[in-house]
Amino acid sequence: MPGISIDINSDLGESPQGLADGRDLELMRSITSANIACGGHAGDESTMKQTLVAARALNVAVGAHPSYPDRPNFGRVQMPLSPAEIEATVYQQILSLVRAAEKLSMHIAHVKPHGALYHAARDRQVAEAIGRAAMSIDPHLVMVGQAGSVTLARWRAMGLRSVAEAFADRAYEKDGKLRSRNLPDALLESPDRAAQQALEIVLHGRAVTHDGNELPLDAETLCIHSDTPNAGAIAREVKNRLVAAGVCVQACAVIS
Repeated sequence: MPGISIDINSDLGESPQGLADGRDLELMRSITSANIACGGHAGDESTMKQTLVAARALNVAVGAHPSYPDRPNFGRVQMPLSPAEIEATVYQQILSLVRAAEKLSMHIAHVKPHGALYHAARDRQVAEAIGRAAMSIDPHLVMVGQAGSVTLARWRAMGLRSVAEAFADRAYEKDGKLRSRNLPDALLESPDRAAQQALEIVLHGRAVTHDGNELPLDAETLCIHSDTPNAGAIAREVKNRLVAAGVCVQACAVIS
């Protein structure tokens, strides 16, 4: 469809095994932005470098994927950190990726919080702490947050550009939240089903919720998680179906 653009992003560099066995590389061939784990829930100097090098080779934009510093729970459990503590850990995580990128003469384009921190950013103090950390490093960083959330407006009020994210591989509840991973059918593991959801979101501005309702969604980027089964096949089908529908697939940092 002429005039419609969308970014496809994925959370990468979260597993040395995913890099070693080629899963991350396969997924990266079908996305336009990579959110790279930078030491909180996952990631270290080696995985950051490997992911950055692969992204450069495949012309994929790169961004930081900071989280609560909680590897045992993979950053998926909210931690009782103060806003100052959140700002400090997010700052350090983004900075670690920026330094790794600088060694490769690469530029970090965006920031997307991970897991529990992503959802905790609905709280104003948490959102502003994340925003301050990003601004301290580069006020031009693009912030990625959930479509429909107040987080996006809070970042914009701080002077940061933000883009709305929807999910191709996750089921939605009627209140707009993602269906809990602890419940059945939370993941859309079928490439066809995920591609259908992506088309509904991009072309029609909506998703069908788990209970059959229509949820309005205005998104500029679609996420496919690297740890979803069939992630590579899902990303390939999503991209192919969007391109076939006339959608321009490009990095969120260049979508106006």
